[in-house]
Amino acid sequence: MRSASAASAPDAGTRRRLIAEILIVLGLSLGQSGVYAVVRLLDKMTQGPLQGQTTTLNPVLDESPVFDLVYQLLGIFFSLVPVALVLFLLTEPGRSAFRRIGFTFSRPALDFGLGFALAAVIGVGTLGVYAAGRAMGITTAIVPAALDTYWWTLPVLVLSAMRHAVLEEVIVVGYLFTRLRALGWSVPAMILTSALIRASYHLYQGIGPGIGNFLMGLLFGYAYYKTKRVMPLVIAHALVDIAGFVGFALFGSAIGIGD
Repeated sequence: MRSASAASAPDAGTRRRLIAEILIVLGLSLGQSGVYAVVRLLDKMTQGPLQGQTTTLNPVLDESPVFDLVYQLLGIFFSLVPVALVLFLLTEPGRSAFRRIGFTFSRPALDFGLGFALAAVIGVGTLGVYAAGRAMGITTAIVPAALDTYWWTLPVLVLSAMRHAVLEEVIVVGYLFTRLRALGWSVPAMILTSALIRASYHLYQGIGPGIGNFLMGLLFGYAYYKTKRVMPLVIAHALVDIAGFVGFALFGSAIGIGD
């Protein structure tokens, strides 16, 4: 799974350190989520057909509105700590981690143009894959937002969407590609591995979302390879999640999701 160029391959000690670092980062973040998602999928499959079950993405965390808000914000904050970790690990003297993976607004035309284009493709594709998965019985009914209606509901849903976008794209694309490239992996291997990890931590929603996110991972991985910028992916991901979370909160079952 490595590229043919041996000249760029790290020495044995550096290689072991990079592999250990990758495993630790994934174990603290999306890799851990992937393991739990697989177990939850198996658990759901033992309980009955997936089409008869429901998955809630943004549930109520406490009956008290004040403490529900506190728990929601704490969850968002602490889930972003692994992002701070990988940015710290990627920072080198005179070399910003933000610029290294393109997590900046230095190219707004490219970032927003490509971001909106990817969001449109992913948005349409997500609805198609969800409908197909429900028809085939391999996807649970997904409720994007189940928060009660408070003054803070919509802002928290927007923050939640942005949290997912930053967490996933920075770690499973920007960080992972950088480290796998240092290990001498080929571009196809990096894209495939990233897509498989992305698919894994969505399996708790059913097999359909796993397949859909694998395809999304292939597209996003290729886009990152071509642009060397993670910001368009963050923008696209945030737009798709904001549309799903906020749209469901505002219009409920009228938009046909979760039925």
